[in-house]
Amino acid sequence: MRRAHLLVTFALASTSFVGGCQCVGNPELVRGTGGRGGAGGADPGPANAGSTGTFETGAGGSCSGLRCKQVKCSGGAKTTVTGTIYEPAGKTPLYDIIAYVPNAPVKAFTDGAVCDQCAGKLSGDPIVTALSDTHGRFVLEDVPVGDDIPLVIQVGKWRRQVTIPKVQPCVDNPFDDPNLTRLPRNKSEGDIPKIALSTGGADPLECLLRKIGIDDAEFTNQAGTGRVNLYYAHGGSSGYSNTLNGGAAFADAETSLWVDTPSLLKYDIVLLACEGSWQPQEKPPQARQAMVDYTAQGGRVFASHWQNYWLEKGPDPWPQTANWVDLPDLADPFVATIDQTFPKGLALADWLVNVGGSTTLGELVIHGAQHTIDTVNPLSTRWVYSDTPISTQYLTFNTPLTVPKAQQCGRLVLSDIHVSSGDTIGQPFPEGCITTELSPQEKTLMFMLFDLSSCIIPDDVPPSIPK
Repeated sequence: MRRAHLLVTFALASTSFVGGCQCVGNPELVRGTGGRGGAGGADPGPANAGSTGTFETGAGGSCSGLRCKQVKCSGGAKTTVTGTIYEPAGKTPLYDIIAYVPNAPVKAFTDGAVCDQCAGKLSGDPIVTALSDTHGRFVLEDVPVGDDIPLVIQVGKWRRQVTIPKVQPCVDNPFDDPNLTRLPRNKSEGDIPKIALSTGGADPLECLLRKIGIDDAEFTNQAGTGRVNLYYAHGGSSGYSNTLNGGAAFADAETSLWVDTPSLLKYDIVLLACEGSWQPQEKPPQARQAMVDYTAQGGRVFASHWQNYWLEKGPDPWPQTANWVDLPDLADPFVATIDQTFPKGLALADWLVNVGGSTTLGELVIHGAQHTIDTVNPLSTRWVYSDTPISTQYLTFNTPLTVPKAQQCGRLVLSDIHVSSGDTIGQPFPEGCITTELSPQEKTLMFMLFDLSSCIIPDDVPPSIPK
């Protein structure tokens, strides 16, 4: 009901100036050559607009929808909206999230893997756009003025639509309520990607999704309607507690999730918790090929520790993404280095300091660090690593690996860390989820998770806003 109300509000706001826009104040400051706007009855606009600026028009003096509420300010002033974007829990600011004001209703998403490249287009005919920085802050400039201005917050298929109650012309308009500028916790608040998560006997990854704020009602098995479908893999949680979904069981990941490509393609993102060992009998060649084909068609995969089997024993060229080893675990705690030689690595280092995940720029203290990767090869990107001993804790690559970067559609993240520390393994969900605050390595995974959700660009290219 709340979402429907917001869409109705947007429809009313976006059509109120369609009949033409009144240019108030000095007409020489108005864009275009048509003087006072298009044909039709003139709307005088907000009463205080004339004292600080003039309404803009397009070429020939025409404008439509909320574009007729943009104001040309005098004296270097700007009409801005500023705020901070948070994860669904509303606690931690997020980097590289899009904020924009649409001029038309946004289109519904379709579940399942798609080729979402950053060269694509945003839905809703955006008027102004911005990206959040490493403090989670965004600045929208030249925002339409007036009441009930719509705002979209989006990364990939995470999307929330809210309303800014009032935008005053030619000044900054802070919009800083975390309850409004966070990503959605459930379907009623907005869009959440369709996620599959296989539980495992060494890393209760499902608990991390609860800590970032996703509501328990969104965790269901594959037969349910939740946005996160839980599957059982070796040693992991096999079902719910009796207080949630009646204690229903999870389907087996081997026979229901990675059994073939169509089963995977139903999901936007697949998360694979560490099972404590490779379990190769549960990942036959056809399953490994299915995982490659899934990412090639736009699927996103996060794999924890021994889920490196999909890479090391996967179809070519996945085994060539890194130099694989099987060495004793690293010291606990272990101080790793964040690779700052590429734009997002530099952003991760700065963001971790800003959100309390690191006390020293470029360093990350890790518990439960493994040692199955020495170095990466040119096919992939190193994010977190060590020189003493030589090891890599995070790597990524876009897929397919065999096509030019501009044609890649999917993405894989591999973590050589047990990320969900402090929670209990193999317990009915959510009884094993004990901790509530994010550890530094869990904050790192949260950064990687939302980056995994985002549109695809090469790792050596700075983030950009889709058209």
